[in-house]
Amino acid sequence: MKWTRRDLLKGLGGLPILGAVWWAGASNTVGKRRERSVILEQLNIQPSLPPAVPGISGEPIRVGIIGFGIRGEQLCRSLGFATKEWIEDMKVEVQENPNNKGLEDFMNQEKLNVQLAGVCDIFDYRAERALNSFSTEENKIRRYGTYQEMIQSGEIDAVVIATPDHWHAPIAIEALNNGVHVYVEKPMTHTIEETYRLREAANNSNAVFSVGHQHRQTLSFRTARDIVEKGTLGHVSLIQTNTNRNDDNGAWNYELHEKANPNTIDWQQFLGSAPQIPFNKNHFFRWRKWWAYGSGLSGDLLTHDYDRLNCVLNMGIPESVMASGGVYTHNDGRNVPDVMQVNMEFPNFTTGSSQVKGKERGMTFCYSATLGNGFNRPTILMGHDGTMELGNRLTIWPDGGSTRYAEMLENGKMSPGIPIYQYNPGANAPDAVSSATSQYFADKGLMWTYIDGKRVDSTFLHMREWLSAIRNGGKVSCGIKEGFEEAIAAHMAGLSWKLGKRIEWDKETETIKPIEGVDLDEVLLSNEMIRADYITVS
Repeated sequence: MKWTRRDLLKGLGGLPILGAVWWAGASNTVGKRRERSVILEQLNIQPSLPPAVPGISGEPIRVGIIGFGIRGEQLCRSLGFATKEWIEDMKVEVQENPNNKGLEDFMNQEKLNVQLAGVCDIFDYRAERALNSFSTEENKIRRYGTYQEMIQSGEIDAVVIATPDHWHAPIAIEALNNGVHVYVEKPMTHTIEETYRLREAANNSNAVFSVGHQHRQTLSFRTARDIVEKGTLGHVSLIQTNTNRNDDNGAWNYELHEKANPNTIDWQQFLGSAPQIPFNKNHFFRWRKWWAYGSGLSGDLLTHDYDRLNCVLNMGIPESVMASGGVYTHNDGRNVPDVMQVNMEFPNFTTGSSQVKGKERGMTFCYSATLGNGFNRPTILMGHDGTMELGNRLTIWPDGGSTRYAEMLENGKMSPGIPIYQYNPGANAPDAVSSATSQYFADKGLMWTYIDGKRVDSTFLHMREWLSAIRNGGKVSCGIKEGFEEAIAAHMAGLSWKLGKRIEWDKETETIKPIEGVDLDEVLLSNEMIRADYITVS
């Protein structure tokens, strides 16, 4: 039988093995089952399920949510608590689009042994929304005025922190120092100094600390690690990863709530260590657009890509970082860039080599972002022997100049233009993606993964892992080590953009190399466009 390349690509999702594993050699050879088996046996790639975790038995874990905004609500749903408003909205969405599985997935989600015991939000509307949905006669949920009050109450075992970035570390440190378990959203910290203080607090506490990089539960990324470790790609010298968003939500222009005013929002508590300015709804709801509260593309979105590649490659902190870009697509008062290019250098990194010893070493991690265009650019790992496209599914192409596959390329058993392997854990499971921003998160592995062909919320798995570690002991997949690496890499990128300079890491002292006359944390926190002031600093 003769097969065309189009025929091959049409059949990618046809073989359910924990999803779909698919192979094709050169055109017109797919029917040769023996050759197919030989190639798959040689590659020996093992599709990887998330590790089993012990059940969460005993008394319910008393959890407090700190920050009940967009992400806080999402995290509560992963714990098993959806607001009445969300459920009604989802019923309407299902009527309009029967393929939307969000409500069905939530209703079928495994029940965790959790008692939602408290909420702390400085916007009255959000706190009351939580109480109205979750507080019952059997379980009265308490609203706390401050995070200190919640943590020190003795009525909370663990906290989920979903606040603006500048509050992540102070709240996490307070909790750890009081023996309260912590799940904190990324980026882990807002400054360099508090990155070290948080690491010290986590290392000195018996509490379990986890950072919210839920893609570590996604099957394709776990499988990608097996692929790299087995030398399938050869030496990886370049990674290309991207952010592509082009809508108001993707650019952090969230809705300004009609009930927000100085009487319903504790403005002083929101500001904290940030510059003291009058009440500003734009800053409160769209805080990601200012360095004083957020971390911009470097801390907010680069961290997704850095950590998901770090969980595949275990590359650690880059030796140097250079960044460029600017406010080019949304001149609306923001001072974080909306277009950004970041090059992270790992000159001593290697994934192994099929060539002579010493010929290959070093890697560049290239991150490219725009909030003004939604064209999808995939994540690509480029190796001497193969190239891998990595998303919620992954595909591998052999390289025409490969040493490892030279004989098979010469024999026509492989072709550079045709994949030799594809893993799609969601084969035969229809997905409904409602917007470009949702597609962005799905492609990053941030929304769901698949177990035995069934879609499962990645955040649910990540939080279940944390809760299981609280109850049973054991490690989490993104703890203080991984969080420290993420935070330092993101801060290096932010500093480079602000200073217009190469930022270097001293591996021996575990510090960012100082720049004479420059306070690096002062630069990070500045709400001013300061790059020109520092470009000439030696």
